Amino acid sequence: MEKQALVAFGANLPHAGHMPEATILAAAAALDGAGTQVLRLSRLYRTPCFPPGAGPDYVNAAAVVTLRHEMVAEDVLRSLHAIETQFGRERNRRWGMRTLDLDLIALGDSVLPDLAGFRHWLDLPPEAQSHEAPDRLILPHPRMQDRAFVLVPLADVAPDWRHPVLGRTVTQMRDALPASLLAEVVPLDSAANL
Repeated sequence: MEKQALVAFGANLPHAGHMPEATILAAAAALDGAGTQVLRLSRLYRTPCFPPGAGPDYVNAAAVVTLRHEMVAEDVLRSLHAIETQFGRERNRRWGMRTLDLDLIALGDSVLPDLAGFRHWLDLPPEAQSHEAPDRLILPHPRMQDRAFVLVPLADVAPDWRHPVLGRTVTQMRDALPASLLAEVVPLDSAANL
């Protein structure tokens, strides 16, 4: 059986004269040729910059991607980072503005580095999240259940994917978020026919 990954896309700065919408679509095409295949790509959504007031609004999307059988999570992460670099990503500041952000949200039902390591980052207090970053890949993404800008697009492409630790589907996690957060994730008209 093929391995499947969930990937989140975000951008809020232009790159090489292209607006974030075009960058995300081009990045999805690049991902489709990087030893991976994009099975499903969500609509594009406009979301407020986080933290509030830190820059222009974001464009977000999500995809389900199949991997070559021999690929492991670190291989996928390297591919995502290479595509980010191709589209001008500079890692200057945590949660800073960016031309492209590609996050590996999940890889099947993998829990990395292990359950204890995952739980450490899951339980990290909000005040620590802005300045502490893991030194290794944590899967599933430990903040996915808190982020409407991840869950709303993911619900387009993987509504029934079940979190291997929390036991909830993408749809259940999305629906548990406050209505005010969900209302901030607005589909773009240009994404209607993806």
